[in-house]
Amino acid sequence: MASSLKLFHQFNHIRTFVNAKVKWVRDPNLDTAVLKEKDLKQIISLKNQIISSPSKSLTIYNASMLKPSLNLPTTTMKFVDKYRHVFAQFQPSPGVPLHVKLTTQALSLHKEEMAVHDCPANREDAAQRLARLLMLAGMTRLPIYVIERLKWDMGLPHDYITTLLADYPDYFDVCVVEDPLSGEEVLALELVSWRKELSVSELEKREMSLNYAADKRKHDIPFPMFLPKDFALEKRVKTWVEGWQTLPYISPYEDAFHLDSNSDQAEKWTVAILHELLSLLVSKKTERENLLCYGECLGLGSRFRKALVHHPGIFYISNKIRTQTVVLREAYRKEFLVQKHPVMGMRYWYIHLMTKA
Repeated sequence: MASSLKLFHQFNHIRTFVNAKVKWVRDPNLDTAVLKEKDLKQIISLKNQIISSPSKSLTIYNASMLKPSLNLPTTTMKFVDKYRHVFAQFQPSPGVPLHVKLTTQALSLHKEEMAVHDCPANREDAAQRLARLLMLAGMTRLPIYVIERLKWDMGLPHDYITTLLADYPDYFDVCVVEDPLSGEEVLALELVSWRKELSVSELEKREMSLNYAADKRKHDIPFPMFLPKDFALEKRVKTWVEGWQTLPYISPYEDAFHLDSNSDQAEKWTVAILHELLSLLVSKKTERENLLCYGECLGLGSRFRKALVHHPGIFYISNKIRTQTVVLREAYRKEFLVQKHPVMGMRYWYIHLMTKA
């Protein structure tokens, strides 16, 4: 016990991570997991815009005006032409501009997708994961623009503010806060009251299920590591990681800002937050900038940057699709999710429609 306490104080008060560059090695499987969702977010965003129209269609001109907000990779006309099994062009009557609507197959998928979002169990799951997002690092408020950045990977309905939040007044409230980044007043989502039953991380749940010991969550819990084939850490880095893994696990739902920000113990807490955040996402991945934006709101932006680089066995950064995407390694076997959320199940059907010959 004495030696364990000594180790805790050592890693809390000094920075022992060696000044070595941890190399980036490409992981073809995880790159494939990212690549197969190319244009998927844009497809569903345009689909939602079409469905929101009273006529369930948009003129090509109006659809083209949406290109910047939907972040389409090409002109709207070319995008619609490319995915002809999702979108169909038609002319309502002679002399009237061309319109775009959903194909029969895409409309059928949309109805199934709405049924998934409307399922009571899935609605409760979404509300709880959103509540846990607000609880990370002991906080209870988050600017709505940050949630907007994460809502796709959270698997929230596109109109979650009006369709989900209103049904959970005991969970959420909307308030005004000072933006930690700009200093301006912005709308934020606030947790009405702390929910202790939700403050158990995915890593703690897994550890308790394996060890059948409720007190295990407060002990030394290592992070699962999956290094790609032919990837070898430098010996001194490997030695550091092994020692770092033995440090006490501090829940990502605890406020541990009292720790020396440059200590190894503080880094383990930071990694715990990143690990839990990615675990809350239905895709178990998100753009690196989304994580950093979230981290800045916590005051952990620089720590997030370092942690993502220091731990390639936990996080993989893919450079595909014109951005950097952070993937939680343990959530995938090759390019497939180990546990597939119903929302992801629906998205894979859209991918099937997108790639249909």
